[in-house]
Amino acid sequence: MRFSVNIPNFGDFADPRNVAAVAAAAEQAGWDGLFAWDHVLHRRHQGRPFGDPWMLLTAAALATSRIRLGTLLTPVPRYRPQQLARHVATLDHLSGGRVVFAAGLGGPVEDEYRSFGDAAEPRVLAERLDEGLELLRRFWSGEPVDHRGRHYEVRDVTLLPATVQRPGPPVWIGGFWPRRAPMRRAARWDGAVPLFETARHGHVPDVTEVRELVAYVRKHRTVRAERPFELVLGGATSPDAARARDVIGPLYEAGATWWDERHVQTGPDVDRFLPVLRRVEAGPPVI
Repeated sequence: MRFSVNIPNFGDFADPRNVAAVAAAAEQAGWDGLFAWDHVLHRRHQGRPFGDPWMLLTAAALATSRIRLGTLLTPVPRYRPQQLARHVATLDHLSGGRVVFAAGLGGPVEDEYRSFGDAAEPRVLAERLDEGLELLRRFWSGEPVDHRGRHYEVRDVTLLPATVQRPGPPVWIGGFWPRRAPMRRAARWDGAVPLFETARHGHVPDVTEVRELVAYVRKHRTVRAERPFELVLGGATSPDAARARDVIGPLYEAGATWWDERHVQTGPDVDRFLPVLRRVEAGPPVI
């Protein structure tokens, strides 16, 4: 099992220097990844400064040499696919092929889309997500792309350089369980990053629900995978090894392959640098 640190892209973490410091501490302490939120607007956290996640991850890449880096998660329908492909490919080169790309609809939908006059109907956003993901995969190849779809059009475009990782960075898909459509989408890609209706961000999911999700994804994963399928779960754990094992051990046995530490994200310290740094320096859980 691998272990990552999860940080927002606002508050203290709008400053790339703080993100770089946490990333360097995470690498030194033995964590396997650092993942940042990708919000433009989140009215619950209004009044805080927000940083661009790709700039923040650039700082993290320059401060590290080993850990995986990415967003958790990027709302693909909020971007133009060609712009997003450039962000990811550039970061993949800068980091030496360490990018993980996590994708979904994002949210809150009213904040991230309708506040800027964009469509916010879930069906339309889901169509743009699927079409955008396919375009990203093709753009990352470095091969010519022609595309005429429901939402996007591309006329004989080749985006270079291709990503370091081939055929592209691992793509993980987020969504709320027990909603089935996001997990069917995840089964077509490289991993699932579920939240649970019964365990929101920062809370540990119930192991019975995790087993149900794993069985559902396996049932729909009919394509031959080029990479192992990752199941990324998250929540808050104690630095105490025995307590961490009690939380993570059953989830690992149920099929989780990553634990994403969200130590302070259910309280007022969500965007504060020092509490996160202290937890990171204590090191990942041991199971």
